[in-house]
Amino acid sequence: MSHPAVQVPRVTLHPSLPAFSQLVYGAWRLADDADTSTAHVAAKIDACLAQGITTFDHADLYGGHRCEALFGDALRARPDLKARIQLVSKCDIVIPGGLHGQPRLKFYDTTPAHIRASVLRSLALLGVERLDLLLIHRPDPLLDADATGAALDALVDEGLIAAAGVSNFLPHDVALLASRMKHPLVTNQIELSLAARSPWTDGQLAYAQQQRIRPMAWSPLGGGALLDASQPVGARVLPALQRIGRAFDVGPDAVALAWLLMHPAGILPVAGTNRLDRIARLSDAFRVTLDRQDWFELWTLACGHEVP
Repeated sequence: MSHPAVQVPRVTLHPSLPAFSQLVYGAWRLADDADTSTAHVAAKIDACLAQGITTFDHADLYGGHRCEALFGDALRARPDLKARIQLVSKCDIVIPGGLHGQPRLKFYDTTPAHIRASVLRSLALLGVERLDLLLIHRPDPLLDADATGAALDALVDEGLIAAAGVSNFLPHDVALLASRMKHPLVTNQIELSLAARSPWTDGQLAYAQQQRIRPMAWSPLGGGALLDASQPVGARVLPALQRIGRAFDVGPDAVALAWLLMHPAGILPVAGTNRLDRIARLSDAFRVTLDRQDWFELWTLACGHEVP
């Protein structure tokens, strides 16, 4: 597996946006690395760019609100990087000990004031003037669709964000918020993997295709469970992932990502790792060509039974 990196394709979420890389680097673990130096963070960005991964996924609370700051330090040290990347961030989850006052418990906040404050803070930490995409991180039981929709539209109109989307929303949640907005919601970032298959059966992927919304997939390797034979789903699928990987001279993680990439909704997997050697191999997913039987073999193994 020492071959040159494949270049990750670019895809369009909406005609008004820059093209995004179909593989997205998830920055949620940046603060967990033993080395959080500016040089090391910049090295991760460079490793992504070398294979055409230009889109980076953040959230205001990642790393205890440290990840955006670490990434921003790297951009300030290397200002040439800003024009080569697209930045995604999320808001609405409030946690104790965070940057939003002194809440006594974790909760969701989709009020206009909170959304605007979060965006302004993300822009300051990242050191940029605009987010390419802002996602509402979780469905809020107290969501006021009129107020939240107007707040997102205003941020687009002001040029603080290029577009808005959602994360972890079910189809009716997406439809409600979209119905109150003049600008489109351009993606729904949901948990998708061989270990998280409910979006195939609960309407999430069907709705995405119906609306022609490309979904993003968080935890595309099942939080590592797919690559761990001690986990039930890993015990079932890992031998097949390894066997298929050997045929293409790639690791089993590349096969698991390719399984998502095969879906006609045009999924953008969000892959996060702190290891430079693993970052450098993320594009191996595009070396893998699965046929329909390969896809269903992995589905069957993950389910533990054949399709009806």
